[in-house]
Formats: sequence, structure tokens, C-alpha cells
Amino acid sequence: MGEIEQRPTPASRLGAPENSGISTLEHGQKPPPTPSGKLMSIKIQMLDDTQEAFEVPQRAPGKVLLDAVCNHLNLVEGDYFGLEFPDHKKITVWLDLLKPIVKQIRRPKHVVVKFVVKFFPPDHAQLQEELTRYLFALQVKQDLAQGRLTCNDTSAALLISHIVQSEIGDFDETLDREHLAKNKYIPQQDALEDKIVEFHHNHIGQTPAESDFQLLEIARRLEMYGIRLHPAKDREGTKINLAVANTGILVFQGFTKINAFNWAKVRKLSFKRKRFLIKLRPDANSSYQDTLEFLMASRDFCKSFWKICVEHHAFFRLFEEPKPKPKPVLFSRGSSFRFSGRTQKQVLDYVKEGGHKKVQFERKHSRIHSIRSLASQPTEANSEVPKQSQQSTSLTYGEGAELPSSQPCQQGKELKVSTEEPGPQQSPSLRKSPLGNKKADGGVTVPMEEEEEVVKDRTQQSKPQPQQPSTGSLTGSPHLSELSVNSQSGSAHANVTLSPNLSPDTKQASPLVSPLLNDQVCPRTDDEEEVRRKRFPTDKAYFIAKEVSTTERTYLKDLEVITSWFQSTVSKEDSMPETLKNLIFPNFEPLHKFHTSFLKEIEQRLALWEGRSNAHIRGDYQRIGDVMLKNIQGMKQLAVHLWKHNEVLEGLENGIKGSRRLENFCRDFELQKVCYLPLNTFLLRPLHRLMHYKQILERLCKHHPPSHTDFRDCRAALAEITEMVAQLHGTMIKMENLQKLHELKKDLLGIDNLVIPGREFIRLGSLSKLSGKGLQQRMFFLFNDVLLYTSRGLTASNQFKVHGQLPLYGMTIEKSEDEWGVPHCLTLRGQRQSIIVAASSRSEMEKWVEDIQMAIDLAEKSSGPIPELLASSPPDNKSPEEGTAADQESEDDLSASRTSLERQAPHRGNTMVHVCWHRNTSVSMVDFSIAVENQLSGNLLRKFKNSNGWQKLWVVFTNFCLFFYKSHQDNHPLASLPLLGYSLTIPSESENIHKDYVFKLHFKSHVYYFRAESEYTFERWMEVIRSATSSAPRTHILSHKESHVY
Repeated sequence: MGEIEQRPTPASRLGAPENSGISTLEHGQKPPPTPSGKLMSIKIQMLDDTQEAFEVPQRAPGKVLLDAVCNHLNLVEGDYFGLEFPDHKKITVWLDLLKPIVKQIRRPKHVVVKFVVKFFPPDHAQLQEELTRYLFALQVKQDLAQGRLTCNDTSAALLISHIVQSEIGDFDETLDREHLAKNKYIPQQDALEDKIVEFHHNHIGQTPAESDFQLLEIARRLEMYGIRLHPAKDREGTKINLAVANTGILVFQGFTKINAFNWAKVRKLSFKRKRFLIKLRPDANSSYQDTLEFLMASRDFCKSFWKICVEHHAFFRLFEEPKPKPKPVLFSRGSSFRFSGRTQKQVLDYVKEGGHKKVQFERKHSRIHSIRSLASQPTEANSEVPKQSQQSTSLTYGEGAELPSSQPCQQGKELKVSTEEPGPQQSPSLRKSPLGNKKADGGVTVPMEEEEEVVKDRTQQSKPQPQQPSTGSLTGSPHLSELSVNSQSGSAHANVTLSPNLSPDTKQASPLVSPLLNDQVCPRTDDEEEVRRKRFPTDKAYFIAKEVSTTERTYLKDLEVITSWFQSTVSKEDSMPETLKNLIFPNFEPLHKFHTSFLKEIEQRLALWEGRSNAHIRGDYQRIGDVMLKNIQGMKQLAVHLWKHNEVLEGLENGIKGSRRLENFCRDFELQKVCYLPLNTFLLRPLHRLMHYKQILERLCKHHPPSHTDFRDCRAALAEITEMVAQLHGTMIKMENLQKLHELKKDLLGIDNLVIPGREFIRLGSLSKLSGKGLQQRMFFLFNDVLLYTSRGLTASNQFKVHGQLPLYGMTIEKSEDEWGVPHCLTLRGQRQSIIVAASSRSEMEKWVEDIQMAIDLAEKSSGPIPELLASSPPDNKSPEEGTAADQESEDDLSASRTSLERQAPHRGNTMVHVCWHRNTSVSMVDFSIAVENQLSGNLLRKFKNSNGWQKLWVVFTNFCLFFYKSHQDNHPLASLPLLGYSLTIPSESENIHKDYVFKLHFKSHVYYFRAESEYTFERWMEVIRSATSSAPRTHILSHKESHVY
């Protein structure tokens, strides 16, 4: 055969070296020979509505054509895509990659094959390439227009606003309305035009790549995302629709999902004529029959759907391609169809290994002149940021730039690519992804071993939380690599703007691939992280300002727990009196509205600071003091609501005390994922936030010299916030103590009146109590008038049963290690009884001695006896030699009351009390107060001890705990890590962590490495985590309160 002419691709026209794709085979394997013979031309309709003609040998299998399309696009992750076409019966089917094309497409000249997304992953963050996300965004746009992706008006408007942002850039109302008039993205678009324009106004500074990411973030939460309905009937003849997704097989009635069969439940899939059969695994709790049967329109429809199910199961559930069965000698039974290609795990592993290079690509519909990379041109010689000239389309790469691959294609001589629509109206170009071979037959059996190894986040059984655009913080999306080309009117001149080739997890809200703390991740490369660091400002003031933004996001989410989630739940149930509703919500809604606007201003200022916005205004925006001053002055108008928060807390707790129904309602709400802290903790957030502003402004004033332009505004803002904090200081201290008493009350059983006027919490923790049976672990609670000791309940509620109390009035404390021969031992002698306790370490013993002695001094100064705390105080006033019977009585009492305890409703098992119990440590009220000061949020890269890559997470530190999110927009954390007992260190040379700004968390065999983006953020994370991993020494609690940064 002679040489086949190949037309230029968009990448080659822009000056990139030729790239013929990447081999789909494993190392050491040779590609199968491409069939020779007569060529046939096949038209492929791309996702950007252009058409390309590909010439392939007639006897070539479908895989050759798909490879040719992916090579033409330079698409690395091509395994997510497929080719579909109408067969001779007008049924839309997928091109079989193993069968010859000529046997599938009877009249290729009259058929247009569509290149579309075939497999929709559970999380778009698993798509590592920007081109892949762009193609997915085009698919979403197409599904919206065709009515496949149904959603409510708000979601539709939000989706379209991101499409408009990617196509025309920043908000301009006139241009927006003109563009919407010319482009119809959804039926009945006119009714949504005002809402689309309103949402688009929030996306200023967002690049097309960021818009794609946000579009997919919203789309993936919709019930119809990636769903293709297949009409069927159930056994009763009811019309339904079947669909297949990454999680399993779905059943719809109209557009409403009525049932789902997870892959883990499916034992076998098969079809017999028009009947589609699902054989389920035995389940004693299920009401379904062993085999479910659905009737489809014809055998061809049934077989087509069965094939799709086989492919989805293999792609998402198997770790590697299934091996083909040996051919039978005499005759075969069932279908010989099998899945051909790599599984998703293989695709993720391939991209993770970095066996490819990034190249630029063209966006057909986008006409944005982005200034992002222009505002932050790198100066380092080895920068990966491509440089550009505004007057030329030629591209010049830095010394360390990643150049497009020029690897030759072994099938290149057999393929001819011609373009039907020349010019810039080309489909995108990136790189080809490998395809392997897979198998299946007429009855697919799901292997049992594979069931147990599935990654947890592959099956999303819980319904996604609804998108809430009210926070207005959609501009904080990842900064992805971008090539925006002006391709209007087929102009030969293209205005090209390049920004760094970054992974989807750069600056702000990058989701992690695996949401839980496991090692199933697809990390960014280290080079990409270095580029990202070089790209943004390095001034310490910038990172201080960025801390305002990241912590404000968390604060706004915390406010939404009250104003949105709690209020919505309250409105559905008549559990709360109207007077209490009118006390709580009107005092929090104005705060949420104000801080939503505040966050938007901060993010817009940061966008200008970073050079992300293409606003035409120019000026000195590398400061934050003016924004802080303006908004802190505005906060003074909200002081009337802040004064009410003490009344709100008391009103809610009194309501719970007086109403069993309200108590159950609030307890059930606390069990929801969105309420990741005790409910009453969220009521203190507004007062704590004032103190955070004060700390941030103090750091800014300390950083700026008096001559700095921002110093005056920062100092004025600091004076304003200091005045507010001083006025509310007393209220804050009172609320913190009240909140802690009520929280502890929920963890204790057998106590009548823990919360009384004048009682103050001092310390809680685990100590060993010495009795005739030896040392037994007990949980101790120290207040300013009494010491309680408890044991953990043997019930589902996980509460602690009070065994005894020791009034502090007249108590003495002695160190008695020598007397009893027990390390770190103390004797507490009260007026009625004495007990011997032992701490886990010398430091723990010193903390307890100091706090108990201080509490004794406080009790001596107070007047009057304490009220009886226990419903029936068990006798426990004997010495250790006589204590066997007494302790046995306590244990028996606990066992005897188990029946009544089992009626207690479920209770949180992850409170601070339980953490102290399991970690055998203690925490004081001073520690809680310091933890309030040291709250922090932001992105961190995390690495396990034995893993290779770094995984990006959105991390919130509060209440001695790290909470991990996929992104800052998530409504609830996916995992948490209590830090009490952990040690915080810097990795040693022997650990081979050759990166900057890395710290290590270690507890027993658990080791985590975390990596910050700058020296300032590294120091801040070290500071706040150290406050949780090492308790602050107490001098006097009163002196601490007096000097408190409140």
C-alpha cells in the first residue's frame, strides 16, 4: 500500500509536533497486524458537532476505528468513550471493538457514527486530562439540549451559566443576552434567561477549564447524569425504563428512579429472547425474588442492553480485562461477546504512572481572551508554563516544558484522515488512551472475590446532597491547563492564550479521587505542583488573605447547617414551638446573607491579586485591609443578632429539656452527615469567627511595615474588631461553658442536674481507678465543685454511666506511687470517701494534679453544699482492700440497668469523651478554648507511609479533629481524623520525603504526611495541629480567661 495522506490536526496547525497517539498495549507486547486490503471511508460526528472522515481497512475490527479517532484527538483517556450508530433495524448500538467493521456497518457511506461518552465515572475528578473533561462537558451540553439530562430550573440555569462562561468569558449582560438569543442550550430557555445571567455574574475570573470542572461537579449530582433509558416492562406489564450506570442497573418510571440493583447484589446477567434476566445474590433482608425478569421490545433491544451491562460491569468493577474463554471444539452456547478495552482501574493507573505528555487543544466554541497566564508569567528558566507572544500564534516552551509527543503510530500507514470542515472548526486534540481486550458471554457471572475488593467510592448508595448556589463561591474551582483559541468565523488568525499544564487539583477546590482515607488515589505529579507554586503570589500577605477566604468558606457552610439544613428539617416536622423558631432563625439568616457577600468580595479581590480576572479595571489590588475594614464596619450593624445568641443557646437547650419530641428531633438531626459537630456548637460559630478576624488582622499588622499601603486599613479594621470582641467577651465565655455542660450531659447516664448556675467544666479524661480487682479504666469529669467518675456503658448509645462523685470541698490530693507501687498514682481523699487513681503518663498526672488542686481552691472559696448529682449514688467509699464488693456492686448495677439502657436512642460514638477514652488521654476547658482559636481550612496534599503519590483534599481543622472533604463545596465531610494522642513532627531524611512544607502525623502504626502550598500555610497548619496534639499547660484558668484573645 502507498502512503496515506493525513490532513493537519488543530494541534499541528498551532505548531505542535505530530503526535500519533500512545500504544494501547502493555510493555513488551506487539500490536496485532492491521488487516490490509481495500479502505472504506466512515464519517465520525465529534462531540463539538464537527464531522471527520476516517479511512480504515474493510476487514479491520471496530477497535481500529476507535483508536484512529482517539489518536486524531490525541486523547489519553479514550476508554471512557465509544462509537454508536444506527444499525440496519434503526436501533442505536455501540460499535463492537472486536468484530470487523464491515459486518456491523452495512452501508458506511450512508451512516454517520457518533463519538460520544460511553462510561460516566462516579466522580469527574477521576478524569485526569483537561481534554477529557472538556469532551464530557460537551456531552453534558448535548444531553441538555436533547432533553436527556433532566433537572430543575435552578440546576439547568447554573449548568448553562458555566457553559456560557466557558464560551464567552466573564459576565457582560448585553453580550450574555445576545449569546443566549443565538444559542439554545435547553428547551424553554427563554424562561430561565434572567436566572442564567444572574448565575453567570458569579463566575468572574473562571477559565473555560474551570467552568468545565464546575459543570461536571453540578451535573454528576443529577439523577439523570449519564443515563440512557431503555424501554421495558416488568412482570405485571407495567411500562418502565432500564438503565445501567457505574453503580449497577437502575429502574426508572418515566424520569424517576424507582429501584437500583447494585453490582454487589447481582450474581448473573442474561437474556433469553426478549426477556432480560437479573439473578440476585441471596439476601435474607430483601423482599425480591432470586431472579428478576423484564420484557423488552425485541431480542435485538434486549441483547443490546445486555451488552451495555456487561461492558459497564467490566469497566467499573474489574481490576483488569477478563481473559477470553477457549473456543469449544464442537459447538458453543450463548453469546461470544466480551468487553474489549482497559478497565477504569487500568486507565487510572496508566495516567497515574505519567506515561504520556500533555499537549494543547482547541475549544471550538470558546472565544475567550484569558489574561490568567499573562498576569503571572514565570521567570524561572525551568518553568513548565508555555510562553507566548500576543502578536503571534507560534508557541515557545520553557526549558522544562512538556512537549507534545512525536511517537510514531504503528498503524499510521493504514489510516487516512480527511477533514470535511477545514479551518478552526476542528474537534479537540490531545492523546490516545490504550485499549485492551475483555470478555463476557451470554450469562455474565460476577466473581465473588472481586466483590470484596471494590473501592468504596465506586458505589454511591446515598443520594447526593442538592447543589446550593446560594454561597456564591463557585469561583474557587481548580485552575486547569488552558488553551483558548479565537476561532470565530473561520479566521486563520488565532489568539492563543496558554496557562500552566496543571492537573484538576490545583489551587482551590480540587476533589480527591477516593473520598475516604484509603490509598486508592490518582495523585497529581510533583512537577505540576511546582508549577502551581511558581504561578501564584508568594507574598506572606497573600497567604494571610487567602486564609480569610478558606476559613470564610467553612464558616459559611457552618452557618448553613443552621439556616438551611436545620431550618429545612424543622419546617418539615412540627417539633419546635414557633417562639423558638422565631428566636433562632431570624438571628442567623442575616449573618448568612452578609457573609455570603463578604466571601464573594474576598474571592474577587484574590482573583485580582492572582491575576485571574479579566476585568478591565487596573489598580493596586495586592491588599485585603480595605475589604476587611469595610465588612467589619458592616458587621457592627449585626451586633444586635450576636447579642441574642446566648439567648438562642439557652432557649434551644431549655426547649430540649422540656420536650421529649424536640429532644429526639435534635438528636436525629445530629446523626445526619451534614451536622458533623454537636448542634449547639454551630450556635457559637459567629462569636468565634469574630476572634478569628482579630487574629488574622493582628498577623497582617505585624507583617506590614507602617509605610505599607495596607497597614492603615488593617490597623483600623483591627481596632474595630477588637472593640466588638471585647463587648462580647463575657457572653462568649458563658456560652462556651454552657455548651460544654450540655454536650457532656448527653454523654452521661445516671445524672440528674449537671447543668446548674455557677458550675464550670475544667477537665475530662481517662484514668485508671485502683480497686480490689486491680486497675480499671474509668472516665473522670472534673468541675469546679465536684469530680465524677464513670465507666463506658454496654449499650448501643455508647454513653458513660456515673459510678460516683467526690465533692471537692475539703478534698486533699496526695501522690502515692510509693505506697501502692503503681506509676503515676494519686490518692484523692474526700470528706466521705477516698479513691486511688493512676494516669497514663507523668505529664498526664501533672495536668490532673494541677487542675484538681485549682478546683479544690475554687470549691473552698464557694459557699454552700453541692446538689446531689446522682439519681442513686452507689456506695464507693471503701479503701482498695475493701473495694471489691463495692466495685462489683457498681458493675452489677450497670448490668441490671442494661434493659432500661437499651431503650436509650442511638448516640454519637465519636465525641471528644470517646476519643479520650480510646486514646487514654485527657483534655481541659483551656484546651477547648485554644482549639476555638486555632480553627483552619484549606487544601492539603496527603500521602500515606507506603504510597507513592500525593492526594489533594479540602481539610477543615476544628474541635481537635481534621475533617476531609472532596472539595470546599461539599456539604459534609467524608472522613475525619481525631488528633488527640497523635505526635506532630517533620519527616526525617530516612523517610525519603524530598518535598518542601511537609509535616508528619503519627499515632502507633498510623502515619500520615501532609504537604502545604507555602511556608506560611505550613507554619499555620503546624501551629493549629500542635494545639491539638499537645495540651496547653495550665497556670490558672482564670488568668487564661483574662488574657484570652477573645
